[in-house]
Amino acid sequence: MPEKTKQNSKTITLAITGASGVQYGLRLLECLVGAGHSVYLMVSKAALMVIATETDLKLPSQPNKLNEIITQRFNAQPGQIKVFAKEDWTSPVASGSGAPGKMVICPCSTGTLSAIATGACDNLIERAADVVLKEKSQLILVPREAPYSTIHLQNMLTLSQMGATILPASPGFYHNPETIEDLIDFVVARILKQLAIEQNLVAAWGGC
Repeated sequence: MPEKTKQNSKTITLAITGASGVQYGLRLLECLVGAGHSVYLMVSKAALMVIATETDLKLPSQPNKLNEIITQRFNAQPGQIKVFAKEDWTSPVASGSGAPGKMVICPCSTGTLSAIATGACDNLIERAADVVLKEKSQLILVPREAPYSTIHLQNMLTLSQMGATILPASPGFYHNPETIEDLIDFVVARILKQLAIEQNLVAAWGGC
C-alpha cells in the first residue's frame, strides 16, 4: 500500500463550527488522538467564540498557535494534529486527490449545513465537505439546534440523499448518565461507531 494511502486511511478530517455543543467536537478530537488517528482540524471563527463561552479554553485564531495549544491539550504526538485556516486552499482537504476518506463536522451549525447542501464552498470547511461528497466518501454531520425549521430539515434531507450521515447531538439516557461528560460521551460514541473506531465510552445496548 502506498504511503499516502496508509496515511489517509488513518487520518480523519474534523471541523468544529459555531453551534452550541463544542464539547462534542473537542471530546471527539481527544478520542481520535487517543486511538492513534491523525486529524486534519478546522475550527471556524464562530466556533472559537463558542469555545470561549462554553469551556475554559481561550484558543487563538492563528493556525500555528492553535495547533500548538491543541497538541499540548490532548497530548498528541508532534504532527498528529494539523490545523488549517479557513482559506488554506492548498491544504490536502481542498482536493479529492489528498483529502482523507472520512470527515466529521461536530458540531455542525445550520449555516454550515445550508452552505454544504447548496455547494457554496466559501471557506475550507465547506470545500472539504464538498470534496468528500463528490468523492463519495464518508461525511458525518452533527447538528445541534432546537427546534429544526423546515429549511434545516430540507437541507438535512438533501445531504442525506447525497450520502452524508446526519447524526444530531441527541444524547440518550438508557445508560443512566450521571454527569454532563456521560451525555457528551454518548454522542461521541455514536460518531466513533459510524467511523468504525472501537470505543469504550458507552456500552452497546444489551451490555455486549
